[in-house]
Amino acid sequence: MDIRRLILAFILPPAAVTNKEAGTIMLTGLLTLWGWIPGVVAALFMISQEQLSKKAEA
Repeated sequence: MDIRRLILAFILPPAAVTNKEAGTIMLTGLLTLWGWIPGVVAALFMISQEQLSKKAEA
């Protein structure tokens, strides 16, 4: 995993998923506004799903 994106997921979760589509960024932002922990969990989940799909392709 990219350590910079993991750190960014803890500091500012919507910024960690900027390579995704707009709905994903808005969802992460909304969860972050509701509470910091849901935003972090969503960002980490999306980053891990991206990593799993990259491993499946290889």
